[in-house]
Amino acid sequence: MSWITEYVRPKIRGLLKREVPDNLWTTCDSCNQMLLAKELHKTLNVCPHCGHHMRVTVMDRLKWTFDNGDFNRIELPQAPVDPLGFRDQKKYTDRLKDARAKSHLDESLVVAHGTIGGHPAVVAVMAFEFMAGTMGAAFGERFVAAARLAILQKSPLVIFTASGGARMQEGVISLMQMPRTTVAVQMLRDAGLPYIVVLTNPTTGGVTASFAMLGDVQMAEPNALIGFAGPRVIEDTVREKLPEGFQRSEYLLDHGMLDMVVVRKALPATLARVIGLLTRAPADVTAPPPRQPPAPAVAAE
Repeated sequence: MSWITEYVRPKIRGLLKREVPDNLWTTCDSCNQMLLAKELHKTLNVCPHCGHHMRVTVMDRLKWTFDNGDFNRIELPQAPVDPLGFRDQKKYTDRLKDARAKSHLDESLVVAHGTIGGHPAVVAVMAFEFMAGTMGAAFGERFVAAARLAILQKSPLVIFTASGGARMQEGVISLMQMPRTTVAVQMLRDAGLPYIVVLTNPTTGGVTASFAMLGDVQMAEPNALIGFAGPRVIEDTVREKLPEGFQRSEYLLDHGMLDMVVVRKALPATLARVIGLLTRAPADVTAPPPRQPPAPAVAAE
């Protein structure tokens, strides 16, 4: 056999068969540009081409929010699993197992405490990667626990929302978490503590209809979808074409539903300044002014 057959051909085949890792590249949801995952992470999952704010995992959100990425997660109460014995195409218990295996989380809300701009704060983050961040009995338990921790520490509560709404597998039990979380917000108000909401893409359903719109200060990331029902459902119901940008952050800002729209990289400094104002304590950082863009294209800068 020749040198080409024995040496060159195997080398060429090896190069052609080399596999590329699945998580090496990703695609922007807005402009469809191919992005190197490592470089995208450096921009806090904001597309460098169009400024679209892509989804963020719970752990990244916590690291990017707290000072120096330092925080302490708290142990959260458990709730009855599958209280209705629900089954559609598969058992609810099997869906929970799959979600826990894929997300490495045990539920759709994670709570931690630390400092933001030197201010003590309790932060709750909704995990869209866990069953689309849906709200069930366990979520309600965790939200109440977060509020009680904030009261115990005399700290503000900050929540990042990202959810498809109530969890259908828990039926009316899921819907009962709407008044339950509302009562928890009132507990914070009675204690004189700030409650700050940061709405991210998407925030919909019963989450929007309850605690997500009750903040003392309402922030949102640019071009986030925020509403109770989706645009297609509304159009089918009212039989009219919706305005441009309807249910997006900038539209809600223009119509008085939000206090500010803030780009992701400015969120920690903005939170620090707002907490300082609400608690009458000076922040340890100089925060840039929040961006309040008139249109989605400008907001994404």
